[in-house]
Amino acid sequence: MRADKIEQLFARFEQANPLPVTELEFTTPFELLIAVLLSAQATDVSVNKATRKLFPVANTPAAMLALGEEELAGYIRTIGLYKSKAKHAIETCRLLLERHDGKVPRSREALEALPGVGRKTANVVLNVVFGEPTMAVDTHIFRLGNRIGLAPGKTPLDVERGLLKVIPPRFMVDAHHWLILHGRYVCKARTPECWQCAIGDLCEYEPKTPAPKR
Repeated sequence: MRADKIEQLFARFEQANPLPVTELEFTTPFELLIAVLLSAQATDVSVNKATRKLFPVANTPAAMLALGEEELAGYIRTIGLYKSKAKHAIETCRLLLERHDGKVPRSREALEALPGVGRKTANVVLNVVFGEPTMAVDTHIFRLGNRIGLAPGKTPLDVERGLLKVIPPRFMVDAHHWLILHGRYVCKARTPECWQCAIGDLCEYEPKTPAPKR
């Protein structure tokens, strides 16, 4: 996709939603870290439903560690892979207390050293908490990078690197949110809603999906 089209694309996203935010509910960096850890292969809606009960009880590494793996699992039972996620979350709490004085580190290396925290989760924390211009490539962003011609790639890392190269710097901090929201609500996996897409004339996806007949 040409640079002028990419500029237009993100300018439209910005005009429609000047201050995009994550749909995960959190009030502290630690809460966001745990929410993103829980969100792997799960919806933000399901994570928020669980954390609304969990965080009032345990929203610090010390409090969550005190819960223990079994009790934590009870709070997140409705989320996929809850047993392994409970194990990872407890170990993450332990390491945060042992290595980082209970605080969420700003270093990618330190974040990725935490159990259950991969590159995508680290990118979300670095972007949302610390305002760094990272690109967390989930299924939505991977799909958009390839489908609309923005940054084609065979792997999430390919797409991430491509997006970091082509997105104008002034849009980078918010680009992750705009793309996720667009993929979640408009450029859907099975049936992209091209008939109501704000960037349809810029997108390189063909054929465009026609509006459903009424």
